[in-house]
Amino acid sequence: MVESQNGDRQCYETLLTRVAGLVRAMVRRRVGDVSWLDDVVQESLIALHHARHTYDPARPFAPWLYAIAKNRLVDAIRVQRRRLLRELQPELSPEPGRRALQERDALFIDVRRAVAALPDKQRRVIELLKFEELSVREVAARLEMSEANVKVTAHRGYRALRVQIEGWTRAD
Repeated sequence: MVESQNGDRQCYETLLTRVAGLVRAMVRRRVGDVSWLDDVVQESLIALHHARHTYDPARPFAPWLYAIAKNRLVDAIRVQRRRLLRELQPELSPEPGRRALQERDALFIDVRRAVAALPDKQRRVIELLKFEELSVREVAARLEMSEANVKVTAHRGYRALRVQIEGWTRAD
């Protein structure tokens, strides 16, 4: 890794080849041979590439690498869980009554209206996170923001929504 940081292309290619095998084995041990295993490996290599300047040669390489891979694995598991829940949702919920559907639709419209009233940056972040179900990393990439900035912006938006919703309950 040190040689790769110093610009040695051959060392970097060798590193990526070896790391791919290590990450693949780590993911396989944790979740088995899943269809998205190669996606996690690829995402880990991309993350390593983007974070390579942060590696401190005075510290061991393997824990640094495995932390990156574990984070990508957690992201992938979240995506798979959301996908599974969307697929199972119609089967799990009984047919709601007409009134329940009307109440749900009205609440959904109210929430959409409240989100639409947020400042543009907060609105866009919340729409991507909650309505389009993107991860913080995906939102950051799409909006060209840091992940930390996405989290702060979302938190401020949630706080503003909470104030609006508290106003609704007081008015009732």
